[in-house]
Amino acid sequence: MTLVLVFAGAIVGAPLRYLVDRAVQVRHDSVFPWGTMTVNVFGCMVLGFLAGLGTSLPSALAALLGTGFCGALTTYSTFSYETLRLVEQKAYLYAVMNVLISLIAGLGAVFLGYALAG
Repeated sequence: MTLVLVFAGAIVGAPLRYLVDRAVQVRHDSVFPWGTMTVNVFGCMVLGFLAGLGTSLPSALAALLGTGFCGALTTYSTFSYETLRLVEQKAYLYAVMNVLISLIAGLGAVFLGYALAG
């Protein structure tokens, strides 16, 4: 049953990632990966919120939302690939900004989500 819940969450999270990424990126005339950063930071906040609920969150809901939805919504591989592409394009400042902003905003979002749950 847990596997089904993970799949169900991923069925929503993966297309949402794509749609949000495209919607955000199309609004920015830049090589900077704003779309990926947006979904990753949002996913960090949702996962932080779920973690903040702690043991009051049923394990089935954790599998559905945490592992399935957040796991499919966020993407470390795309973040890494886009950073590599920025380096290849010699957009070094954007590459460094992508790493630093993603880490700082992601950590900030997870702490914010955690605090909101408490």
